[in-house]
Amino acid sequence: MSTENTMRVIGQDVLGGPEVLQEKETARPAPRANEVLVRVRAAGVNPTDWKHRATGGFLGEPPFVLGWDVSGTVEAVGIGVATFVPGDEVFGMLPYPYGHGSHAEYVVAPVRALWHKPAGVDHVQAGALPLVSLTAWQALVENAGLAAGQRVLVHAAAGGVGHVAVQIAKARGAYVIGTASAGKHAFLRDLGVDEVIDYRETDFTEAVKDIDVVLDTVGGENATRSLRVLRPGGIVVSILPTGSRELEEEAARLGVRAVRMLVDADRAGMREIAELVEAGRLRPTIAGAFPLADAAEAHRLGDTGRTTGKLVLTVD
Repeated sequence: MSTENTMRVIGQDVLGGPEVLQEKETARPAPRANEVLVRVRAAGVNPTDWKHRATGGFLGEPPFVLGWDVSGTVEAVGIGVATFVPGDEVFGMLPYPYGHGSHAEYVVAPVRALWHKPAGVDHVQAGALPLVSLTAWQALVENAGLAAGQRVLVHAAAGGVGHVAVQIAKARGAYVIGTASAGKHAFLRDLGVDEVIDYRETDFTEAVKDIDVVLDTVGGENATRSLRVLRPGGIVVSILPTGSRELEEEAARLGVRAVRMLVDADRAGMREIAELVEAGRLRPTIAGAFPLADAAEAHRLGDTGRTTGKLVLTVD
């Protein structure tokens, strides 16, 4: 049981499957200058979490506490914080990749990583949004410059990033095509997707053309093949940032563009996301919400790669 100076976290000492995740007690952090201590109410679980759990990724060897999404209540503020006061409800993404640690009862965050939680959603929904929403926003709006009337192809459109990207693209007036297995087509049509492609039955490179923006959430050969469906000057944005130079070289040969990106913590982006939520244009679909102690179960579900929407941990 945590005390005034301690907190529960979900940590790991070795790399491996979901079974390596353990509930631990550790010292509660204190905010430094320009930092905020947040009492976590909910925190999303993303593919990057289970990949880091298994491989170490950017973080190397454990021990570490995962989690980048957070929604909760400001518990204390550091010197110089003028934006928030204790009691404010906030949400945001900790700096990716080295600011991890939200799968805990409390977390310290830079003040500029957070924004006021939209009143129209609960903490579970708010905690599901930051990483996937910022990823989609930065990919579509900042990197691709998506404009009304453009044609967008979203790969794995029913996934965490995908289903949010669809809503952001529709909110900006785009024509949206999504790839997904047949069982998820009705879900995507409900989100407003204009055309749905069953990637198991149809080669998307033969089914679509004259695309302005492709959001690649799959990586590898999928990103390079996506170049073929672009109009001249179109762009593929891949959120899988590693790989050979083939993607960029093939893009140059075809007269199109390609970029790889990592999501970046950003208050301005969170404000844009909050406005979309308040306007009723963006809602996360929750694939499952699990108490903090059951984090391993959330990871097991995530490992299947078959969830629709987002997984979230809740903290009492």
